[in-house]
Amino acid sequence: MDTNQITGLILAGGRGTRMGTVDKGLQTLHDTPLVSHVIDRLAPQVGPMLLNANQNQDVYAQFGIHVIADSLQGFAGPLAGVQAGLEHCKTEFMATVPCDSPYFPDNLVSTLYQALNEREADLAVAVTGEGEQRQQHPVFCLLRRSLLPHLNNYLREGNRKFALWYASLLVVEVHFEDEHAFLNINTLDELRQQNQ
Repeated sequence: MDTNQITGLILAGGRGTRMGTVDKGLQTLHDTPLVSHVIDRLAPQVGPMLLNANQNQDVYAQFGIHVIADSLQGFAGPLAGVQAGLEHCKTEFMATVPCDSPYFPDNLVSTLYQALNEREADLAVAVTGEGEQRQQHPVFCLLRRSLLPHLNNYLREGNRKFALWYASLLVVEVHFEDEHAFLNINTLDELRQQNQ
C-alpha cells in the first residue's frame, strides 16, 4: 500500500448539536483538542490530509491541515463533507474519519485498503460486533476518488443517508474486534467520562 495515494479526510463539519452546539473537534480530551488526537492517529496512515469544517475554519487551520467547507449549504451532514473531500482529493483513494473519535485503530486504513483491493470494491467500511450487536461505522471508510460524480448525483436528488448511498455501490464491510476503538464522543457527559 502506497500511503501517498491515500488522502485522509477528517470530518468536522457538523453543528455539534448533541454537545450543545459546540464545535466537537475543538473540545479537549486530556487537555488536547479532540481533532488533534484524530490527526495524530490518522497522519501516519495516509499521505495528504484534509479537514472538513463549516465553522471555526481559522482555528482548524492552525493544526496545519488544508481546511475545506461543504459545497452544499446548511450543514447537510457527513456525506456533504465526503463530497467536499472528494472535490479536493488528488489521490486515487480517500479515507474518512470523524473528528470526535480519538481511539480508532492505527491499522484502520491499511486494513480497509487490503479488503477494498482484494474485492475490487468501490468502498470499504468498518464494522464491529457480531449478530444483533453488529454495527457499521459509515464515517470510517476508504473510497475511490472516482465515486465523486456518483455521490454528486445522489446528493443532488436530496438524499443524505450513508446507508442508501452505500446500497448503490460495491461495498466491502471490514470487521474490527475492538468496538471501543470506534467510540464517538457525542455529548459533554461522554467527554467528561473520557476525561476522568
